Amino acid sequence: MENGFVIIGIIAMLFISMYGYSYLSVAKEKARQKQENKDMLEAQELRRKARLEKQESMLERVRSFNKRKEEIRVELELLDKMKQKQIAS
Repeated sequence: MENGFVIIGIIAMLFISMYGYSYLSVAKEKARQKQENKDMLEAQELRRKARLEKQESMLERVRSFNKRKEEIRVELELLDKMKQKQIAS
């Protein structure tokens, strides 16, 4: 009877070790999948930040262009007024 408990214990250990081995591969797969998702989210965040930086840079160039355009328009109006005064004189 004493040997029967040992055999049952060994069989139980065998099944427990088989379950642990199979669960270990599932746990590793879940961890790998979680890491891939994390990496993907980080990459998306980096792309979003880069896109925002490019957009801000473009907006700054547009603002600069519009400011310069307004300055030129004002200068042209002044020159036109000066020309009209010279013609009127």
